Amino acid sequence: MGMTIAEKILARHTDQTVVRPGDLINAKVDMVLGNDITAPTAIKEFRRIGVETVFDKDRIALVPDHFTPNKDIQSAEQAKLLREFAREHDITYYFEVGRMGIEHALLPEMGLALPGEIVIGADSHTCTYGALGALATGVGSTDMAAAMALGEAWFKVPSTLKFVFNGKLNRWVSGKDLILYLIGKIGVDGALYRSMEFCGELIDALSMDSRLSMSNMAIEAGAKCGIIAPDQTTLDYVTERAKRDFTPVYADADAEYEKVTTFDGADIEPQVAFPHLPENTRGISDVGEVRIDQVVIGSCTNGRMEDLRTAASILKGNKVHKDLRVIIIPGTQNIVRQAMKEGLLDIFLEAEAIVSTPTCGPCLGGHMGILAQGERALATTNRNFVGRMGHPGSEVYLSNPAVAAASAITGKISAPEEVL
Repeated sequence: MGMTIAEKILARHTDQTVVRPGDLINAKVDMVLGNDITAPTAIKEFRRIGVETVFDKDRIALVPDHFTPNKDIQSAEQAKLLREFAREHDITYYFEVGRMGIEHALLPEMGLALPGEIVIGADSHTCTYGALGALATGVGSTDMAAAMALGEAWFKVPSTLKFVFNGKLNRWVSGKDLILYLIGKIGVDGALYRSMEFCGELIDALSMDSRLSMSNMAIEAGAKCGIIAPDQTTLDYVTERAKRDFTPVYADADAEYEKVTTFDGADIEPQVAFPHLPENTRGISDVGEVRIDQVVIGSCTNGRMEDLRTAASILKGNKVHKDLRVIIIPGTQNIVRQAMKEGLLDIFLEAEAIVSTPTCGPCLGGHMGILAQGERALATTNRNFVGRMGHPGSEVYLSNPAVAAASAITGKISAPEEVL
């Protein structure tokens, strides 16, 4: 019996030739990631361990992105702790404000997460890098501390659910819609501690940006990771960026899956997740009349170039509805520069949206767009839990950038066809 992608990656990072679901293993890691919320705790635990230095200064990335530029004294102290630790241990991949980005947009762009690797991060959306064919997963800050010291982490080998998307993409449908549709079918615990493998004609047709958006939300189904097998699209993306050699990993022909589920692209239109769970999804044609106060286009889910281009194509020549505000948050500094070069920032500003520096910002209720009681936001972010973006009495709806941009014009959740 063969192994799935997740099983093969885990086995190759141990001294074992075969691993099976349920096995408890220690595995070498290729990259350890932390941000300005999670890394300070990891740093304190690292110092308690008593080791003199990190296992490999080239295999750790520290990205202050959640509350930066610092919104208050506490966030400034958190960022300072990262900065000082990075200097103390000569961490190669420490990204200061002005050079940083939202971590899960930045690492793929910088070639720091690669096919066949194990990447762990003290942030739940580390699963984003599964789109590159990596086994990428979130861990706690104490596990991050141990990994910075030892270069290893412990895993319970997950079983794998395979999701096959056949057919063709409908107009305005992206990876964000595929994953929202899937979560709507299986629920927020439908892949609990499983590895999700995404494949099929629709996946093959997705751009790298759209694949990253899809794997990003595997955790919203409770998954350990969400993996797409590397193909030419993947290799074209990573080869020019890779900071290390890499070896793509593919499932064996006789790999055993816990379950295989097939979807037809003809059934999938742009999706909207209603409060207060990502599983509470509806097709855009079933949304009805939902007035909104704020639109956020960005985040580690949808702050990449494809997302900004899509939004700009709809906002061009239009104005933001007079009763709402629109916040555009590019994922990295390079994305800001490319958007500027292509004239997208002018389109956003002419439409009377604002453009932020790269930051997680309002996604986690941090800053740059907090909601008041009774307000509603439509966001291209990944979570819409109670109080996620501000007051517990506010509401967050999730969509792709096309729906978000159209809704910014109409003042209510709308399909792109309503404004084009």
